[in-house]
Amino acid sequence: MKKIAITGNIASGKSQVENILKKYYPVYDTDKIAHEILNNIEEFFGYDVFTNGKIDRKKLGKLVFSNNDLKNKLEEIVHPQVKKHLAEIFKKHNNDKFVFVSVPLLFESGFETLFDEIILVTVDDNIRLQRVIKRDNISEEEAKKRINSQIPEEFKLNKSNFIIKNNSSLSELERQVEEIIKKL
Repeated sequence: MKKIAITGNIASGKSQVENILKKYYPVYDTDKIAHEILNNIEEFFGYDVFTNGKIDRKKLGKLVFSNNDLKNKLEEIVHPQVKKHLAEIFKKHNNDKFVFVSVPLLFESGFETLFDEIILVTVDDNIRLQRVIKRDNISEEEAKKRINSQIPEEFKLNKSNFIIKNNSSLSELERQVEEIIKKL
């Protein structure tokens, strides 16, 4: 089994790539795994980040993207548990040809060593900024905080096996994903 990570900075289009791949292969998302873990934490360091008993991503994001210490504490809680879930996923799909896992913080978490291949999804900065503002319904300032909290794409380019440029149409994105599948 080949373990393939899909990564990219915020609003690069990882979810679209996941949706294309789901038609053919098992695809998991570490963000979803992390949210499940967070929903089981009763209190987040004394901060109220829950709405109706579920983690409120907007509240949590506002908190951790403006406080590096809290962001680091959050990662100390979540990353080891996500890693444990990944081991279970790999065991479950041991006999499959491929398993794809979307890992937005692949390099930030040090998880790149868990994968055989890395697909990096990129997008132009101006498109990314507009996507974050629209998707998360936040100010430009808040969007820039989130964007700047991640390792720059330039660093990730040299550490990735495949690059998808998501600046165009969905059909172009599908074409790029299909090319990568052929190469794998």
